[in-house]
Amino acid sequence: MTLPPRSESPATAFSVALISEFIRLGVRDIVLSPGSRSQSLALAAAAFETAGQVRLRVRIDERAAGFLAVGLAVESAAPVVVITTSGTAVANLHPAVLEAHHAGVPLIVVTADRPEELRGIGSNQTTRQAGLFGLAAEAAWDIGAPTGEPGETDAAALLARDAVTAVAAGPVHLNLAFTEPLSSANPVLPDTAQRGAADPDEPGESATGTATATASEAQTFSPMVGTVVVAGQGAGEQAERAARLLGAPLIAEVASGAHFGPNLAVAYRELLRDPEFGGQVQRVIVFGHPTLSREVPALIQRDSVQTIVVRSAGADDYNPGHRVDRFLDSITVDGTGTAAPGADPASPELRRWVGRWVHASRSLLDTDQHESAPDVAASRSNDRLDRAAFARAELAAVRQPVTRRMLVESVWRATWPHDRLVLGASRLIRDADKVLPGKKLRVHANRGLAGIDGTVSTAIGIALAAEAAGGHGTTRVLLGDLTLLHDVGGLLFGDGEPRPRVQLIVGNDGGGTIFDGLEVAATAGQAAIDRVLYTPQHVEMKALAAAYGWQHRLVATRGELDQALTAPDSQLLIEVPLPR
Repeated sequence: MTLPPRSESPATAFSVALISEFIRLGVRDIVLSPGSRSQSLALAAAAFETAGQVRLRVRIDERAAGFLAVGLAVESAAPVVVITTSGTAVANLHPAVLEAHHAGVPLIVVTADRPEELRGIGSNQTTRQAGLFGLAAEAAWDIGAPTGEPGETDAAALLARDAVTAVAAGPVHLNLAFTEPLSSANPVLPDTAQRGAADPDEPGESATGTATATASEAQTFSPMVGTVVVAGQGAGEQAERAARLLGAPLIAEVASGAHFGPNLAVAYRELLRDPEFGGQVQRVIVFGHPTLSREVPALIQRDSVQTIVVRSAGADDYNPGHRVDRFLDSITVDGTGTAAPGADPASPELRRWVGRWVHASRSLLDTDQHESAPDVAASRSNDRLDRAAFARAELAAVRQPVTRRMLVESVWRATWPHDRLVLGASRLIRDADKVLPGKKLRVHANRGLAGIDGTVSTAIGIALAAEAAGGHGTTRVLLGDLTLLHDVGGLLFGDGEPRPRVQLIVGNDGGGTIFDGLEVAATAGQAAIDRVLYTPQHVEMKALAAAYGWQHRLVATRGELDQALTAPDSQLLIEVPLPR
């Protein structure tokens, strides 16, 4: 790489070389928050954006920036760089780094710092940033301030290569010291020819930064009555294929990426508690990270059940009660090789096994269907009703007040494969998991740590990445009021920042009703529960939306909800009042 002119500051030269190599290795998205110490990185990133080499997103809140980067990385399946200045700015990234660590998201964190001689002496905005993320960072570097010596730009490029290689396993941290002068006014970019595609023969130079291959643990299984397949967060379509090949019922959480197919048993909670179903399970094969029920970990911890976990990208292998028998990188099914669409385990016993689960699940859901619009369904199925009766039934249906089940079903029905659906860690994701039928959609939830933090920002990152890839759908975000308020800063778009098509559907029940389901809620005083768990709120959502430049719709009936979900607004907050 050609050294920049001597008039360019060493900080800028190093930053240009680092970002140039990131781009050469396939990084296409950079998120940054403003700051003085990181100015050379920021100005270099802006110059590369002007040159059409990278997409730059700017957010004033580092916590929002971190989760925006998580969303971009999740949707694009490629590393994303997030840049901050020194001090508390770095600490504000910690929630996003933890989520990325536990979910296996490729996040490259680049933080600016004071040089060594200014650390530990009370200098302004200076703390011990090196190692701040602890075990949540798969790799970390603390790099001294560049001074303009020969070879520094080559060292910057090597650092980028090392980071892209290491990020395949999870987030990495580059802590870069800079000293005066902190930047040049106009960064000098390398020639376009030097920013071509990476040489595939060079180590670590793929867009995903795959590290050196290691021996993969795989095993072949035969279909067997008594097997169930469980799909949690990050499982993907492989779980659905495996269930079909094994002739096994599929227990697939709504955000697993496998919530579809002929073997899906939606009402799995009830069935796992039933001795005629859950009591007959002998073998469980788990993909991803299940988090939405107590019944699945309880099943795995039974003495009579053998559990095999297919490892996911997250930091920890799923192992409730330390009762998992084997951890594998992949599985195949005996006689079929890899899981092929349309394969049929011909055994009548297997067909009866999976058929019982599927039919029982449908029956359980149908029994509870009255909450969704039974009048209209009955009217359409009864030819003897005259037109007036049918019209009255239709009108009654659209005037029905919105319930939680109606809300999740309406959002699911309005969402198509070209859309994206993001579910907050609210009560609503559990409602959705209990009732939604199979449908092959791109669904995401921050289930690495299953917290409410950063949901809005993550969703906007997903929407931006989907649109950058040529998508023309809507990203819908279904969340509770506290989840929205916890990441309200994510609603902010600065001047010149692209605004993707996003709908925030907020089930507003005035607080954290998810805590009403805790065992202690039945015995503790109501005032105490409200004060420290439910945490009631009375925010004026319409004014909040207007303050951040979002449109707002208040909906109370099914008809109003269906209209809002098809509204043309690019940034729309749909508020749905719900009873506690």
